[in-house]
Amino acid sequence: MVRVLFVCLGNICRSPTAEGVFRKLVQDEKLDHLFEIDSAGTHAYHIGEPPDARAQAACARRGIDISGLSGRKAITADIERFDYVLAMDRENFENLIDICPPGQETRIRLFMEFAADRPEEEVPDPYFGGPSGFDRVLDMIEDAARGLLEDIRRTQRL
Repeated sequence: MVRVLFVCLGNICRSPTAEGVFRKLVQDEKLDHLFEIDSAGTHAYHIGEPPDARAQAACARRGIDISGLSGRKAITADIERFDYVLAMDRENFENLIDICPPGQETRIRLFMEFAADRPEEEVPDPYFGGPSGFDRVLDMIEDAARGLLEDIRRTQRL
């Protein structure tokens, strides 16, 4: 079982989008039985809330349903449990490092490290922008998700 956790600030835009995209990707590849996929935020702003309606709409236009997800806060045990703890940006990377148990730091990475076709190093927060920001973020996440799955297939021999 490969365990993957996507992390942003509030767990209502970027990380649930990444969870939905990656979940669909592994399902389409018929690998979902080999994965545990989740998302969380580094702050407790939106615990128990569904993803932002704009994120849900952007995902739905691409056949991805994230409506059943709900916000939660990342905890230290997540870093021990998940093989890949993927931060959407440097701020959240640092927030995760702050709660990381000693010796587990290599589990935490920037998600965009896995993007093959994009120069961006961080997934920008679309929360305060318009709908087009959610589509741009979705494009970035889809690219990084494909690269992540390719990396996992290679390193885990799936």
